[in-house]
This record gives sequence, structure tokens and C-alpha cells, in this order.
Amino acid sequence: MAPSKLPTGTVTFLFTDIEGSTKLLDELGDEAYSQVLSEHHRACREAWEAHGGVEVDTAGDAFFVAFSRPSAALAAAAAAQEALASGPLSVRMGMHTGEVLLADTGYVGMELHRAARIAAAGHGGQVLVSASTAALTGSEGLRDLGEHRSRTSPPPSACTSSARASFRPSSRSTAPTCPCPRRRSSAGSASSLRSSR
Repeated sequence: MAPSKLPTGTVTFLFTDIEGSTKLLDELGDEAYSQVLSEHHRACREAWEAHGGVEVDTAGDAFFVAFSRPSAALAAAAAAQEALASGPLSVRMGMHTGEVLLADTGYVGMELHRAARIAAAGHGGQVLVSASTAALTGSEGLRDLGEHRSRTSPPPSACTSSARASFRPSSRSTAPTCPCPRRRSSAGSASSLRSSR
């Protein structure tokens, strides 16, 4: 994506990833998995486009999308999860809002890394939202999952997970508690998480 087409200023970053994709590939086989992956890409891209998201990058089964409004990012994540609900995939999503530098090579900044870490902390079927994103979208429909330690979390950033009606409960996701291991790191700072159900 050309940097000139990317949102600037305060941006909401959404990262997605399919949970258990290697196991699913093994179960389905190459051809069937390719079809499932193609449907995943189509459903996600329709959701991003419908809510003004700009696809920054994709690699395999993962997306990196930027939004100029956090409410649009949350709506896009909800739409994507709803579209994928009837299929075999379990997708984890995470988002964070902040200011980053838009350089010739694309986005640069710690907020980007925080967004990626938030997504990685989730389970399939969850949409984790940082405190900064939650503060801008409101807490309605969000469930507080408590503190989470991350090397890149700003104090006191919160991770929130969306439990809006449009999100499906996932039989493959965990109970409504913090999905993250409670690790302590001397370089880390506390963040609190909220998760989708």
C-alpha cells in the first residue's frame, strides 16, 4: 500500500490471525484449505472496505488494516467475525489506537507494535481492544479482562475485548477472563484487557 493512501494522525490499527491454521490445513488438505482461506480473505476485505479500512499488509492468513476512526475498526471487526462465524476458521483480532509516523516505507512507531501484541494475546473468536481504543469508542459492549503484562504496553493501557451483540460466542474461545498469560517482565508495564465473546 502506498503511504499516500494510508490514514495519518491518530490511527486505529487492526491485526488479525487465524488460530490453529496449521492444524486446520493438515485436517482439510491443501485444496480445501485454500478455498477456506480464499473465503476468509473475501469476507475480511469486504468488512474492511465497508467500514473505511485500508489494508496495509497481508501475509498468509493474517491481515494488518488501518482505520481513521476507532468505531469503524470495531464495526469492521464485528462484521468480519460475523461473516466468518459459520465457517471452520477461528480468527483472533486485536486493535489499538495511537499516533505513529508515516514514513516512505509505511507506518513506524511503538503504537504499531502494541497493536500487534494485543492481537497476539487473543484467542480465536475474540476481538481485543486497547484502553485507548475503548476510551474513544465507549465501554458499551466491552468486557474488562483485567491487567496484562506486555513489554510494549504503555502504562496504564488497557486491552479490552468486545462483547457486542454482533460478535459471536466462540466455542473455541476461552471463558470471559483475561486470555493472556500473567507474565511479569522487568521491561513491561501493566495493561488491562477486554475480550470479545
